[in-house]
Amino acid sequence: MKPMTEKHLAILRRHMVEVIDIHFDLAGEEIGKSALDPGLRRALLEAPRHLFVPPQIAAAAYQDSPLPIGFDKTLSQPFIAALMLDLLAIAPGERVLEVGTGLGYQASVMAEMGAKVWSVDIVEEFAESARLRLAALDYDVEIRVGDGSRGWAEHAPFDRILVTAAAQDVPRPLLDQLAPGGRMVIPLGGKDVQQLSVVERSPDGTIDVRSVIPVRFTLLETMA
Repeated sequence: MKPMTEKHLAILRRHMVEVIDIHFDLAGEEIGKSALDPGLRRALLEAPRHLFVPPQIAAAAYQDSPLPIGFDKTLSQPFIAALMLDLLAIAPGERVLEVGTGLGYQASVMAEMGAKVWSVDIVEEFAESARLRLAALDYDVEIRVGDGSRGWAEHAPFDRILVTAAAQDVPRPLLDQLAPGGRMVIPLGGKDVQQLSVVERSPDGTIDVRSVIPVRFTLLETMA
C-alpha cells in the first residue's frame, strides 16, 4: 500500500472537522451553540494533528476518539478538544496559558488562531517533544517544564487559560493569573467523572463558574 500523501491527510482532516460539526449540532442544547466558531474551524483544518501523535499511530490521528501519547496520557477526542477551544473563545492577539502541553496539538491550533501561547507540562519528555514539533512547523509557542497548577506568573496576566487535566477545584494561582474579563476552561471534579467548566473573571474581579457537559480527564499532576 502506498503511503498517505498530504492530499489524503487534508481529506481526513476535513472529515474530522465535519464530524465535529455533527457533534456540535447534536449537542447544541447542552453546550449552548450548534456550530463551531469559524476561526477555530479554519484552524482545525490547518493544524496537522497527525504530527502531534506518536508516529506509529499517525494514521489514526483524525479518528473521532482519544489517542494514547505516552505516560498514561491521551490526546483528547477531536470533538472535546474543539469544544474546549470553542468555549475558550480565543481572539487573535490574546495571551493564552495552556496547562498540559502534551505533544503540542492544542497549542498548534491556538497559534493558528493568532493567539500568543505559553504552555506548561509536568512531563519533561512531552515538553521537549512538543517544543521540537511546534518549532518545525513555525508555531510561536513558549514551553516550559513545571507544575501547571502554579501557572506561569512571569507572563501573567493571561486573557485565556486552558487546562487539559482535571482538578477538584480551580487552582488558586491560575485564578490569580487570569486577567479581568478573562476566561478559563477546565474539567472540574474527582477521578472518575468531571464537569467541563468555564470560569470567568469579570472586570470587577468577581468569579463565575459554569458547567457545560460531563467529561473524563486524567487528574492534574502537581509537584510537592
